[in-house]
Amino acid sequence: MSNVRAAHLTRRGILAAGGALGLGAVLAACGDDGKSGGSSDKETTAAAKSGPWTFKDDRGTTVKLDRIPANIVAFVGVAAALYDYGVSVKGVFGPTKTKAGKADVQAGDMDVSKLTVLGNEWGQFNVEKYAALAPDVLITTMFDGAGTLWYVPEESKDKIAKLAPSVGISAYDRRLTVPLQRVWALAESLGADMAASKVTDAKKRFEEASSRLRAAAKAHPDIKVLAGSAAQDIFYVSGSNLSVDLEYFKALGVNLVEPSASVLKASGGWYESLSWENVDKYQADIIMMDDRTATIQPADITQPTWKKLPAVKAGQVIARSPEPIFSYDKCVAMVENLAKAIETAKKVG
Repeated sequence: MSNVRAAHLTRRGILAAGGALGLGAVLAACGDDGKSGGSSDKETTAAAKSGPWTFKDDRGTTVKLDRIPANIVAFVGVAAALYDYGVSVKGVFGPTKTKAGKADVQAGDMDVSKLTVLGNEWGQFNVEKYAALAPDVLITTMFDGAGTLWYVPEESKDKIAKLAPSVGISAYDRRLTVPLQRVWALAESLGADMAASKVTDAKKRFEEASSRLRAAAKAHPDIKVLAGSAAQDIFYVSGSNLSVDLEYFKALGVNLVEPSASVLKASGGWYESLSWENVDKYQADIIMMDDRTATIQPADITQPTWKKLPAVKAGQVIARSPEPIFSYDKCVAMVENLAKAIETAKKVG
């Protein structure tokens, strides 16, 4: 982890909790159409342009280089977003490959077989391999207000910082559209063609999906939606005030079921931990479940209390991406899926 102040938690607990919270919880609670991952002739990459480069990140840090960075190393989700805009990276870190060697959900459309992976799990970051890439810049997200760089290990962060400047994009306590705009600006600064039809069409589809969700929520105000995440012994129920997706959905009028502020206080405002015996504490018509590989997926949940939930019995369980890939293309589906679920849901909670 990028911050090990939560050392009393097991890795499984940390990842599961993170799954419930857009992966910011622990830190907050404790302080083109191709599939290639490399460059293509159709991609506009940083290497195609020259000249000075400046970018002010969400820590207020301004990175200045003599040229647009060509050797980019990024957290896998950021790399996937940049890939959607035609910007390729030299290396990634974070959940990139599943145990079967396939692309992790956070890798988006990138060809993971062609990526240099510096670390696939929490706490993993090969500093020597990173140095060998001769990085110009490291880019990642942030899930707390302190500017902690996501998935940059605490124990090696100083060594990593000496090798290249870093850019942090905040996904903490803001609506989805803010990091989407920030990654857009970042990609543009790196040489991406933001007027390309693929890019502008994706933005239009996102806006249309958002309008559809707003209309669905207005037409079905009684449909209650709960955001959850499953671990072996704990079910996490997310609050809406810190997660980028839930803050956005709530702003569009979605009726979110969530713990009270006093209950959320114990986790820094992110979530409530429930035993599986108490998983029915909150009644909901739709349950959105964390889709990342660090968490238990709905099909693999065996607890009988889960199977008795009205939303589960009604088949009204959908995927949620608490840690979205911040490109408009990748965020369309998450908005459309919730809109469709609300439009078609039966009142069961």
